Amino acid sequence: MAETQSRGHVFAGQKRGTGDDGFDGDDVFVAKKSMLPTMATENDPAAALASARHEFGEHGGVNMSIEASATFTVMEPETMRRMFAGELGPDRDFFIYSRHFNPTVLNLGRLMAALEGTEAAYCTASGMSAISSVLLQLCSSGGHVVASRTLYGGTHALLTHFLPRACNITTTFVDIGDVEAVKNAIVEGRTKVLYFESMSNPTLTVANIPELSRIGHEKGTAVVVDNTFAPMVLSPARLGADVVVHSISKFISGGADVIAGAVCGPASLVNSMMDLHQGALMLLGPTMNAKVAFELSERIPHLGLRMKEHCCRAMEYAIRMKKLGLKVIYPGLEDHPQHELLKSMANKEYGFGGLLCVDMETEERANRLMHHLQNYTQFGFMAVSLGYYETLMSCSGSSTSSEMNAEEKALAGISPGLVRMSIGYIGTLEQKWSQLEKALSRMQDSNLFNKN
Repeated sequence: MAETQSRGHVFAGQKRGTGDDGFDGDDVFVAKKSMLPTMATENDPAAALASARHEFGEHGGVNMSIEASATFTVMEPETMRRMFAGELGPDRDFFIYSRHFNPTVLNLGRLMAALEGTEAAYCTASGMSAISSVLLQLCSSGGHVVASRTLYGGTHALLTHFLPRACNITTTFVDIGDVEAVKNAIVEGRTKVLYFESMSNPTLTVANIPELSRIGHEKGTAVVVDNTFAPMVLSPARLGADVVVHSISKFISGGADVIAGAVCGPASLVNSMMDLHQGALMLLGPTMNAKVAFELSERIPHLGLRMKEHCCRAMEYAIRMKKLGLKVIYPGLEDHPQHELLKSMANKEYGFGGLLCVDMETEERANRLMHHLQNYTQFGFMAVSLGYYETLMSCSGSSTSSEMNAEEKALAGISPGLVRMSIGYIGTLEQKWSQLEKALSRMQDSNLFNKN
């Protein structure tokens, strides 16, 4: 691959010549010190992405080549020993095995690090593998996590059931908006991670990332933030968080056709997660396929444009739905409890997020609304996930938060009739609004709206 340069290390993108493993005895790069490049430090994620290294194709193509090999050759026997000893690594175009590092996946990691403003990133086979790997790397047996009580159901189940049983790692769940509760829950010397979502799934509660990061650091605790709901909108690492995790399957992919995740954080953490003897990513093997990484690398450059349209439409629909009397939850509305907080933290021009919620109070009414929206007016689809170009709708309590029991859902503020909508951008705004209005008119329920 052609050599390119970023604001950080220069990677030797040119293939080593036959019979030459490309290093001098006096110029050995110790890969363990920094396997991944430091990214650009622009505050605007779009500017940071534009400043990131561009990887050209093997024959000068504007798109990078896909490195589909599972294993890689060396020209001299001594080279392999040095690679396994950590003396030579991907920074010098030395690759061992694609479960460890793959050139195409590594490039996607550079883009994710630029997006989130971190030193490094590693891309995984799913969002849950990214989350579980980080927690297992930061916590040992007997460790303790403090987490928001409003989380994606899969994460909640991991913390509530799997980690205590399999790893003796326990979690205290708190109202992440209650600063004193967070402080009191952290046990200095034992609590290893403070974990929360930048915008909670599904209630769209916005976390005070700078304040929570300050508290975590005062207590010696790593701050890990799931930013799946708000790429481009929020940059948790720039606001003080240590690690940012993503389900790339959502907004970043945008096509509802890929399962993928990412860990973005300090190079020291990412390198430790790739350690041959102790690394959670290396040893648990949540490997991303190089062809998936290539697909995602081609989508990230237009993420900013897509997020702006998602957010623009979500804002407009939220305003109009509220005027109709619906109980709407959206951080862009001035009556949202964290509206001003989000304004103070958000990257400018990207809006307030692409999701909104409508509380229909009962599951039966929620299901009726979604039925009309999908099957009569084609406003959107009844499906889990988010970030698709079509609007996706689900009743969270009986779907993506179903791992939580009734008491846990009540504490998290998840109403039985809460409909989560990931607002798409296909069609015209007025066309889709007309479809939504027609669905509402079909409901013929005098108690549908909260009249004030």
